[in-house]
Amino acid sequence: MTAGPSSESRIDTSRPHPARVYDWLLGGKDNYPADEEVASKLPPEARLNARRNRAFMHRAAAWLAGKGVDQYLDIGSGIPTRPNLHQIVQAVVPSARIVYADNDPLVLRHAEALLTSTPEGGTDYIEADVRDPDAILEHAHAFLDFTRPVALSMNALMHFVTDEDDPYGVTRTLLDALPPGSWFMFSHGTTDEHPHLARSVTTTYRKGEIPLRMRTRAEIEPFFEGLDLVAPGLVTATRWYQDTPAPAQEPSGFYVGVARVP
Repeated sequence: MTAGPSSESRIDTSRPHPARVYDWLLGGKDNYPADEEVASKLPPEARLNARRNRAFMHRAAAWLAGKGVDQYLDIGSGIPTRPNLHQIVQAVVPSARIVYADNDPLVLRHAEALLTSTPEGGTDYIEADVRDPDAILEHAHAFLDFTRPVALSMNALMHFVTDEDDPYGVTRTLLDALPPGSWFMFSHGTTDEHPHLARSVTTTYRKGEIPLRMRTRAEIEPFFEGLDLVAPGLVTATRWYQDTPAPAQEPSGFYVGVARVP
């Protein structure tokens, strides 16, 4: 596990952070009053949707592990909430190696304590922002074998990257670095299912000084350009499943997909 210098001193608990807001929505305790102030003002659907998105990640990660994928780069990992991605995949492939990345130094502190790998596999962590994909890739290359397939996981992340920061270009830089046969696991917030909540959600995050850019299905499709989407394609979170029973078909506030890099 790689630690950044003086991460503790750079934790600003007076300002909300998306990772800690999400932790509150999932029922976690690793958040602060500033995070709760934002999260508690979101519509009640937000808490349920966070859990439905998390459940998608569990299903998709288990499915990829079942196909033998043993390397993962999880960007925007957030506060470790059990089961974490590495616990899901190492239950199937004990030798799997996982690199986590997040831009909140508090996540690093928890990662050092909680992201414990199986003896056969390995976990690593870098404190980095997705808007600096080269730094993430440089670190990942030192821990993962990029001559073999890698699964890139970006869940509940890119709606915090505004258009000015070129979210499609950032994602393309990461995808272009993956070897053929790699995988992309992705979820993105949307108000398509809850149009009446669009203004309140955006306003709540803005008041917390957290950038937010919810996108429509048509705006999320370009993230998968050039990739081979697996069935059922780009769908809402509760409609994505493979070899498990179908989840309850409820609105989720997220579009999700898993795709293969040709």
